[in-house]
Amino acid sequence: MTQYKDYSDPELIRMLRSGEPQVMDYLMDKYKHLVRKKANTLFLLGGDTDDLIQEGMIGLFKAIRDYDEGSGSFYHFAELCISRQIYTAIESAARKKHGPLNSYVSLSRQTPDTSEKALSKELSGNAQNPEQILIDRENMDDFLDRLCSHLSKMERSVLDDYLTGMNYRQIAEKTGKPEKSIDNALQRIRSKVRVYMTGKEQ
Repeated sequence: MTQYKDYSDPELIRMLRSGEPQVMDYLMDKYKHLVRKKANTLFLLGGDTDDLIQEGMIGLFKAIRDYDEGSGSFYHFAELCISRQIYTAIESAARKKHGPLNSYVSLSRQTPDTSEKALSKELSGNAQNPEQILIDRENMDDFLDRLCSHLSKMERSVLDDYLTGMNYRQIAEKTGKPEKSIDNALQRIRSKVRVYMTGKEQ
């Protein structure tokens, strides 16, 4: 679909609505990295990011479907739609009290806008919706700084790469270590997050 690479997002969406359905596939592929990055910044306790990626792709589809050029940049609109879809899934799972989305810690340093938050309060049991689940960005940065003081040099490096959207294989290739070592490092980080948040060993 290289024939679309020179068009702007608004132009592509106009083409899609004018009867070129293949543009949808192009845009979904173009922005799947954004979905993965957003999913990776939500660090699931005891789970993986597959469910969040699925929800994020739904959010991306909705962004393409609903985008209005008057709303500004498509990138930022898509980022917001992806975030909202993921947060809605988290809230729904929290109400049901089961499933891999039931508890999580967000380790994102970036948010679509200043109204969005970054760190889960789910572990404290007083969250009712995404706004209550998450705390502000300054506190998130402080949390990360404190958490990193308890991580090894390798764990800090793995965490930084993971939060930029790199998967296990990519991190393994970059560091020259087996994928199993990267998985073990992320599991240790998860354990340290739990201990830091709850004060209890798992």
